[in-house]
Amino acid sequence: MSIKPRLLIVEDEPSILRGLTDLFVFHGYDVDSAVDGKEGLDKGLCGDYTCILLDVMLPSMNGFDICNALRAHSRTQPIMMLTAKNTEEDIINALTLGADDYVSKPFSTSELVLRVSALVRRSGWTEKGDVISLSEQVSVCLQSLTGSSYQKEVKYTRREAEILAYLNRKGGLVSRDDLLKDVWGYKETKDIDTRTVDIHIAKIRKKIEIDPKTPKHLITHRGEGYQLYTL
Repeated sequence: MSIKPRLLIVEDEPSILRGLTDLFVFHGYDVDSAVDGKEGLDKGLCGDYTCILLDVMLPSMNGFDICNALRAHSRTQPIMMLTAKNTEEDIINALTLGADDYVSKPFSTSELVLRVSALVRRSGWTEKGDVISLSEQVSVCLQSLTGSSYQKEVKYTRREAEILAYLNRKGGLVSRDDLLKDVWGYKETKDIDTRTVDIHIAKIRKKIEIDPKTPKHLITHRGEGYQLYTL
């Protein structure tokens, strides 16, 4: 068995695939690949990958559908999407389907390695048995990535649970930069697209708040950051 992190790259453009393969092999990854959507899904479902790097525009099956199928199979498989579609709607779609992160094309190879490495470092994350109780009606199990919210069962992505665990552990005001450094794992945040934090916060609110537009648990302090409250 390889002791290196295993990366599956699903990309149909040969030159990009070769470049990404060489890049991640150089950085110490064991790299597998697929050149169309169906092959990528089959490998993703059958293989034991530390992370899956998934293009959106693919033959036979697009990346959004693959992500959805992979997430239905595993709540914890780390998935990063590569997309030339970088509108907020596309980003929300990717994250709603369960992608842990996304990188827009064209991308910086150094940023891509940084973001994949951050995701891989956190892929073993768990806080076994820990349950966050925000109120009598809202709770989150960090192990199973499930919870209850106003008598409804809720499923969380690993990243959503990480954010809640971090905010709960801090217990006070947390800045967007704090989240990017301590949850996403970035060392520098100056050139990082911060919309992903805002989108994740909005998605979490839909799951834990009775009215996301007037939140009681996850509060934004404008220009400062976020704070998690228990009631």
